[in-house]
Amino acid sequence: MKLYKTLLIVFLAFATISCSDKENIPTDIQVQNFVWKGLNAYYLWQKDVPDLSDRRFNNNQELFGYLDNYNNPENLFYNLLHIPSEYPKDPNRTYSWIVDDYIALEQSFEGTRQTTGIKLKGADYADGSGNYYVYVYDVVKNSDAETKGIVRGMLITEVNGTILTKANVNTLFSANSFTVQLADYNAGNPISNGTTITLNSAIVTENPIKKTTVIVDGSHTIGYLMYNQFSRDFDGDLNTEFANFKTAGITDLIIDLRYNGGGSVQTAVYLGSMIAGQGNNKLFSKQVWNNKVMAGRNPDDFINNFTDKILNKDSNGNTILDENINNLNLPTVYFIVSENTASASELVINALSPYINVKLVGSQTYGKHVGSITLYDSDNFSRNGPNFKTNHAWAMQPIVLEIQNSNGENKPEGFIPEVIIEEDPGNLGIIGDITEPLLERTIQYITTGAKGVSATKKRKSNFAPQWNSNMKYIDYNNMYIDLK
Repeated sequence: MKLYKTLLIVFLAFATISCSDKENIPTDIQVQNFVWKGLNAYYLWQKDVPDLSDRRFNNNQELFGYLDNYNNPENLFYNLLHIPSEYPKDPNRTYSWIVDDYIALEQSFEGTRQTTGIKLKGADYADGSGNYYVYVYDVVKNSDAETKGIVRGMLITEVNGTILTKANVNTLFSANSFTVQLADYNAGNPISNGTTITLNSAIVTENPIKKTTVIVDGSHTIGYLMYNQFSRDFDGDLNTEFANFKTAGITDLIIDLRYNGGGSVQTAVYLGSMIAGQGNNKLFSKQVWNNKVMAGRNPDDFINNFTDKILNKDSNGNTILDENINNLNLPTVYFIVSENTASASELVINALSPYINVKLVGSQTYGKHVGSITLYDSDNFSRNGPNFKTNHAWAMQPIVLEIQNSNGENKPEGFIPEVIIEEDPGNLGIIGDITEPLLERTIQYITTGAKGVSATKKRKSNFAPQWNSNMKYIDYNNMYIDLK
C-alpha cells in the first residue's frame, strides 16, 4: 500500500500574493511555482528566508519573473532552504529534499527500495595508514545479498577490482550491480581472502522488525526486539510482537534501535503506547510549526497523545487497520542505540522519559528533533487534492516542525547512554544472540545494574557520521508526520 498524507494548507488573509491555477502560471515554471508555494506555506524556517517572505514580491508577475531564473526546480528548492547554526550534523544534508518521482518516495517510506540488500559501514585500518574498508552490519531478508551468502560481519576491501577509499566508497556502491572482494579482519588491518561475490539489486520490501526473541536469565524474562524503521505498513506486525511478549510474561524489554534512523511519527506513538500503556489522555509529544501554520490551526492538531488503538486510514478515509494496542505497561525500558539512532527513534526515547525509566546502552545518538511532510502539486498540497497535477511527478519533503516531549524538551545533540559500548567490526556477533556484545551488555545492565563509561562523556565537537551505505537513500534519518 502507498503512503498517504492528509494535508490542509493555511490560507492567510494577510498574504500579499496568491498563486492558484487561476493566475495562468507559465507552463515552464509550473513546478517552480509549486516549490515556492509549498515552502512559503509550510517550511519551518520560512521567516528566515527572505525570498520566501509573504512581502517579497509585490505581485504575481514579480514572483514569476523570479522563478523564471531557475530552469531546474531542484536548484530553486535548495536555494530557498535555511540551515540554522546547529544543523545539520552532517554537512552534506539539509534534512529537506525534493524528488521528481513521488512513487519512489512513497515506496521508500514503506521500506521498498532498489537494493542489493547489503548494509555497510566504513572503518579506517587500525595501523593508521589511511586505508579504508567496509563491513557488513546487516543483510536484508529475501535480497540478492542474502541469497548469495553475505552475512553480518563480512569485510570488503575492493569493489570491481578497485581498492576502497573514503573518496570512492559512495561511487563504487552506487551501481545496481558490483563485485565485492572479501577480506579477513586481521586485527583491524584486513587482508584479502580471495573470495569475490557479485551482487545485483532488485526491488525489495524490508520488514523493519529484524529480530524478536525472549531471553530467560534467572528471575528475568526479557523481551528483545530489533526494529529498523518506523513504517506504518508494519504497525500490525509490531503489535503482534507485543502480544507475543505479553503472552510470554516478560519482566523486562529491550528495544534495539541502533540502526533505526526514523520514519513515521504516528508509528512512534504506537510503539511508545505499546511499551508504556499510558492510555489516551496523556501527552506523548507536541509539535512546533512555523508561525503561519500555528496561527491557522486548532492547537489540538499539534499534539500526539498516547493511544490504546491502532487506527490507520488511507487518503480516502478508508480504514486499513483498526485494532487494540497490546501494551506492556512497563515501568522501565532499555534501548540499544548508536550514532545511527535518529529522528523518530529519538522521539520515542524522549517522549517516554517523563513517564517511565528509560535506560540506554550503546553510543551517543544522532540528534535530530525536526520532522517533515510530503507536499504534492495540488491546491492543498495533498496527494488527492483539488487540481492535482498529473503532468509531472515532483514532490517535496521539507522540514516543517520541531517535536518535543510533554515537558517541552528535546535533545538536539543526541542522547548519551548510561552504558557506553560501540560495535567492534572484528566481533559483531549475531543479532538476537545473547553473546552479541551490545545485547549481552544490556542483559548485564538489566540483571546487575552495572553501568559502563560515565554518561558525562560527550561526543567530540567535530563529530561527523561514520559512512553508512544507507546514507544514499533520500529518507535517511527522516521523521515524517501525518497532519490531522
